[in-house]
Amino acid sequence: MSKHLEMREICDLHQKRLFQIAYGVTRDYYLAQDVVQEALIKAYKHLDSVADPDKLGAWLASITTRTAIDFLRKEKKTREKVDGYTELENVYAVMAQNVEKEAEANELQAKIYQYLNSLSPEQKQLFLLKMKDGLKEREIAEILEMNPNTVKTRLYRMRKQLKELLAEQDTAS
Repeated sequence: MSKHLEMREICDLHQKRLFQIAYGVTRDYYLAQDVVQEALIKAYKHLDSVADPDKLGAWLASITTRTAIDFLRKEKKTREKVDGYTELENVYAVMAQNVEKEAEANELQAKIYQYLNSLSPEQKQLFLLKMKDGLKEREIAEILEMNPNTVKTRLYRMRKQLKELLAEQDTAS
């Protein structure tokens, strides 16, 4: 079977689920369509790297989630640039008033990013779907094809670790 025919079959089998994942992350119908298309292109380019065909769905879901997050980052950067030009004077005024608060927020943000970077890709995906996208544990379980109790337990552990990390920062300040 040619790679082209395999890809059509993959699209037919997984496209609806991939769209649900992309829409769950982006919350935008048209952006989700673009995400799925881009994710399938990425998958096509690396289709030969899939060792276990039984894990194809999870592999595609992971690619789609990361692609959706990348799209949101690009969109946010573009939006921030446009907004930044129109509100530059206001931003400088606010920054001057809140330098100390901003430094604390930056330090807190750095700690959170440091924590996120310490997570495995699967943990990071769970964390972002819950905290950033506000999905319910049941929705996350469906998207990632996991047991809802596993999702709940892992999220609880990650929240606990993050609270401990932030508590350490408060005592160190």
